[in-house]
Amino acid sequence: MRQTFFRLTRSLRITRVLVRYRLDEVLYFLPILRPYRTFLRLNPMTWIAPRPAGSFPERLRQALEALGPTFIKLGQMLSTRRDLLPDDITLELAKLQDAVPPFPAAEARRIIEKSLGRPLKEIFSEFEEEAAAAASIAQVHFARLKDGRAAAVKVRRPHLERVIEQDLAILGFFADLAERYSQEGRRLRVRAVVAEYAKTIRGELDLLREAANASQLRRNFLAEPELLYVPEVYWDYCSPQVMVMERIYGIPIGQRDALAKAGIDFDQLSRRAAEIFFRQVFRDAYFHADMHPGNIFIDPNNGRFIAVDFGIMGSLDDASQHYLAENMVAFFRRDYRRVAEAHVEAGWVPPDTNVQDFEAAIRAIAEPVFERPLNEISVANLLLRLFQTTRAFHMQTQPQLLLLQKTLVNVEGIARDFNPKLNIWEVATPLLSDWLNRQRGPRGWWMELKRYFPQWGLALPELPVLLHGILRQTQQGELPLVIRNQDLEGIRQELQRGLRRLVLGVGGTFLLVGIGVMAAVDHELGTLIAGLPFWLWLIGLPLVLWGGMTWLQRFLSEN
Repeated sequence: MRQTFFRLTRSLRITRVLVRYRLDEVLYFLPILRPYRTFLRLNPMTWIAPRPAGSFPERLRQALEALGPTFIKLGQMLSTRRDLLPDDITLELAKLQDAVPPFPAAEARRIIEKSLGRPLKEIFSEFEEEAAAAASIAQVHFARLKDGRAAAVKVRRPHLERVIEQDLAILGFFADLAERYSQEGRRLRVRAVVAEYAKTIRGELDLLREAANASQLRRNFLAEPELLYVPEVYWDYCSPQVMVMERIYGIPIGQRDALAKAGIDFDQLSRRAAEIFFRQVFRDAYFHADMHPGNIFIDPNNGRFIAVDFGIMGSLDDASQHYLAENMVAFFRRDYRRVAEAHVEAGWVPPDTNVQDFEAAIRAIAEPVFERPLNEISVANLLLRLFQTTRAFHMQTQPQLLLLQKTLVNVEGIARDFNPKLNIWEVATPLLSDWLNRQRGPRGWWMELKRYFPQWGLALPELPVLLHGILRQTQQGELPLVIRNQDLEGIRQELQRGLRRLVLGVGGTFLLVGIGVMAAVDHELGTLIAGLPFWLWLIGLPLVLWGGMTWLQRFLSEN
């Protein structure tokens, strides 16, 4: 009940912000919400509230900032989805600032002491009261450990989880409506997108998980310290609310004048940005998914990148890696048939898609691009136009690629900012070729053999017994045949619901009829039928029938 009250309160707050920025007008042309248009127009606030200045995209950005961290980060994610939203909206959402006033240092001290279970003075010899940085999820204080190591202390904002969970529940509700009543919502897999986003933001709330992310990324680049440096995590002082790690000293990547003064080679910087991205994606399948300028610093001594803020990390499975590699290589070879086939093979467009038509559509978007010099081709924009084209062929949204698309846009923007003539394909080709060589041919087979051999070794002794059991069942005609199909599964669930209604209906009817009969013939209840009194038959028979149907329903549910 309390959760329902808080959710209702939060919903009213969201509605008030939408009305204040006059974003309620967007509801008037959404088919799914058309039944509510009359109700919304009867709201007195829409009559008396002054109309705010600015275009619709500007008001949308301001509203998201007013609604807090859940919606700010949702807007940042949507800013990369130009395959879904108009350019004017995505460009405005890209301006979303995740910067808010810091909460009091006394509150930060209290959270640290409660979370780590000891007084602050036992952990730090120095602790700066003024926050060095503050965002919607957490803020950072600089400090010094008792052993003299300089540290950055990240403290999560208080009372944040409840608001975020309420917001996620509300987003989930609307995503469910979108998929239930909109074909476009089902194609875009809105529920899966919201679920992926919910997993991402919940991961940001857990600073212990962020510490693990940083540790993993640091380990991945230990052999290449000239490319990327990740600060060390001080695990003895980490918890879900607090993370303490090595303090870094670098120049923010947005300060071009300071970088130039330090003698940083801009061309080398742009190449390193692209190389770091492709190494993360195709070598490690694990990448920093929040590489905007506020999270990247440059070491003035050697020009290497320094990354911070590891709350959002992305990972790719083998199928997604293959999809990206195949498409990028095929694109730059102008093998559009292979691009179309890769989409069908991955199951991301319907299997009955006309490959020739799909190929022709891809050629129409790619050929004008390749008429330009390679150093002017944007890989991010090329993939974006591909996603826009596949929309017409009913390609389902792949949530695991959303973070990758966002990161690619950020990285390419950084690289081209320092060297507009950078040929990103020239940087990516060796890494892609090496990855594809490792996945195919004898080298790939050998790596797979080494990877799975321990599991095969454990399963090998069981194979004769399993094989003997299968042959025996086959010989005796006992081999079970299990067929699972989404359509059949839907029919089975509908049958279960119908059976449940039948159980309740029949059982309830029998009981009511039995009680009525008992009331009508109460003077004959002692009559014996098959040695049992009449009243026992009236009560027992409906109960036995009800119990039998309930057992049948449970049996069908389990099978």
